[in-house]
Amino acid sequence: MSAAASPDRVTAIVVTFNSAHCLPDLAACFAAWPHVVVVDNASTDATVGEVRRLLPGAQLIQNRSNLGFGAANNRAVRAATTEFVLLINPDCSLDGTALARLVDCADRFASASLIGPQLTDAKGSVDLSYGPGRTGWSARGPAAEGPLCVGFVSGACMLIRTAAMHRIGGFDESFFLYYEDDDLCLRLQRECGPLIVEPTARAVHRSRSSVAGPARLHGEYLRGYHHIQSKLHFHRKHLGAAVPAWRRVGYLAVAVAEAVLRLALLDRRRAARVWGRAIGVFRYARPR
Repeated sequence: MSAAASPDRVTAIVVTFNSAHCLPDLAACFAAWPHVVVVDNASTDATVGEVRRLLPGAQLIQNRSNLGFGAANNRAVRAATTEFVLLINPDCSLDGTALARLVDCADRFASASLIGPQLTDAKGSVDLSYGPGRTGWSARGPAAEGPLCVGFVSGACMLIRTAAMHRIGGFDESFFLYYEDDDLCLRLQRECGPLIVEPTARAVHRSRSSVAGPARLHGEYLRGYHHIQSKLHFHRKHLGAAVPAWRRVGYLAVAVAEAVLRLALLDRRRAARVWGRAIGVFRYARPR
């Protein structure tokens, strides 16, 4: 790794919630980094103990309740003193070479506010981790082979100039979970500079494995609930109007029908998730 790409310039930020099973891989990535902040969203498993045991040099911020993904990240960004922050999910990992390529890309493109890696799954298959953004056109063609300006980078792993995060005030905390990265990318691009993907920097993303614990079905319910709530909120914020009532009714009907089908197929995990989606639509449509 070049001196210019040293982790001295980067604070790694990880938000955990019942993520103890991810800590061994995280420790392998970040044990030698001088700046690591772990923000725990009131885990009920062994996460906090594992952070202290496996990452004793990390700064640990313990929230008394689950503040949501964006709000937890904001607490860590405010504590960062380095040039860059690397926001990374607990189910992601990257090596020193990938970090060096991200930082080198940021140095080559000084106007860029955010640099994203190419995500892969655990088997090395390329994941769809960037694109034109939800308010843009549909992406077509092969994956990028070199640095590419984009409208969206997955929040699973992103290198961001700390000054840019301070300038826009970080994540919009009205998004509890999901779509907060879409919103962040739009605001960074508009106010701070381009978003760039560096596809030669690869990070492994074990998608949907960051949260474990005994209440897995309740966790799936919450995934569905917060996903649709954030989707509706994003539409209202960035497209200028609330999702029409007829479309919300359609979302509700489809979710209820799918929940019944999933239960008939004994697929309890997905049934819980789509039932959460149904309740999320219903509650969002009610007067506040």
